[in-house]
Amino acid sequence: MRLPPQLGRRSKMLFLGLDTSNYTTSTALYQSGDNIVLQNKRLLAVKDGSLGLRQSEAVFSHVKQLSELLEGLMQQAPGPVSGVGVSVRPRDAAGSYMPCFLVGETVARSIAAVNRLTVTAVSHQRGHIAAALYSAGQLPLVGKPFVAFHLSGGTTECLFVKPDKELIFSVELVAQSLDLKAGQAVDRVGGMLGLSFPAGRALEALALASQRQYKVKPTFKGADCSLSGIENRCRKMLSDGEAPCDIARFCLDSIYAALAGMTEWVKKFYGELPVVYSGGVMSNRIIREQITRHYGGYFADPQFSSDNAAGAAILACIAQTGGIDS
Repeated sequence: MRLPPQLGRRSKMLFLGLDTSNYTTSTALYQSGDNIVLQNKRLLAVKDGSLGLRQSEAVFSHVKQLSELLEGLMQQAPGPVSGVGVSVRPRDAAGSYMPCFLVGETVARSIAAVNRLTVTAVSHQRGHIAAALYSAGQLPLVGKPFVAFHLSGGTTECLFVKPDKELIFSVELVAQSLDLKAGQAVDRVGGMLGLSFPAGRALEALALASQRQYKVKPTFKGADCSLSGIENRCRKMLSDGEAPCDIARFCLDSIYAALAGMTEWVKKFYGELPVVYSGGVMSNRIIREQITRHYGGYFADPQFSSDNAAGAAILACIAQTGGIDS
């Protein structure tokens, strides 16, 4: 597969992307030539007071939602689909597997078989990174080395990204949370404050009402961080009667402090390589604004930070045509 250093103009072709994660049923169309993404996605329904879904529940929810979302998306399609991309696993690592991704993979392969199209299978994580690159206007980084952070409900990782002939780009884990993940911290603190799952947006709104800003010293082992103390400290703050908005602010400032420490380590180790931030947690304005102010970097808009299928569609285009519009 050819990956030119400069991604050039491509004819107008339409690529379908599907992603059935543990949070969201996502469909997307990427039109090359015009470099346009159309999306149609919906969060999985979670019962009040719950902190997530069992995999059997997630699979059933995707089965119910996916066809309706696809029908709505394809009504907007400007032409026939030329190829399909789909997330089939959480990460490109041995043993990385979740049953919920089978829904999207089965539908993608069925669509491709009926229409005699090629399927490009990607990981959910690489899809997140590709979507962030697209949203930040940094698709030319494909084919070059860079650093990517992926912070979500199941992942808090810093990755060295490099070109790969088979995968378009591959990722090497360089730092991570050793225990609780950033998105888990957000949802658990949100749950103890009575917020619905997933709690990201509501916790952010609550934190913005706080008049405080916390200076947190994160716990590190080498470049890896520990986030488990966030939940414990927030629970103590709640039992001590501290304001919910201050508890929310402490949670987000704690995640920022850990991310800042990892970013500083990356900049010392990798020098001036571009840094891209992806994943649902990175749509948080408090964390994003502080990282931007102190460290710079590239961020996706919220619709491309949270779970989405845009990255799968974009990666399908690159894999099946050798390039995209920059």
